[in-house]
Amino acid sequence: MRKKQTPNDHENRETSLDAMDCEMISLLQKDGRKPNIEIAKELGISETTVRNRMKKLLDGEYIQIVAVSDPFKLGFEFAGDLYIHVEMKKIDSVVDELKQIKELWYIVITTGQTNINAEFIVKNREDLNDLIFNRISKIDGVLRTEVSVIMKYEKRRYDYGTPLE
Repeated sequence: MRKKQTPNDHENRETSLDAMDCEMISLLQKDGRKPNIEIAKELGISETTVRNRMKKLLDGEYIQIVAVSDPFKLGFEFAGDLYIHVEMKKIDSVVDELKQIKELWYIVITTGQTNINAEFIVKNREDLNDLIFNRISKIDGVLRTEVSVIMKYEKRRYDYGTPLE
């Protein structure tokens, strides 16, 4: 059973970040390859402090440092959004099964008309068909899915800052 979050859970996570953490995050959102020594110089702190804070941010899952790629340029033919309607009493088990599907790189529980939104990337039409009809639709608790295929990326930015800025 999923741990129920309280309003304070979100507040506690935010308040454990300070202005220096937020500045580091903002710098990394612009360039995730920025060396610790450069971050230290820009912020006027030691490299050791940057390294320790970076460990806290990574271990606490405040940030991930990854290469964001364009799936179409890599040769994938389809990327898009899935809107998954599920039986509410089975949402936890559905999410657990969805997490095992490699092609789903983003999964969230939502409000509104659907219960779960997910984003997918697949090599071709056959893989998309298999993903939707043979794998996701057969998960116990999934009532129906809607698919929205991405035709072209117009804006993909990850430098949105932090709420403490």
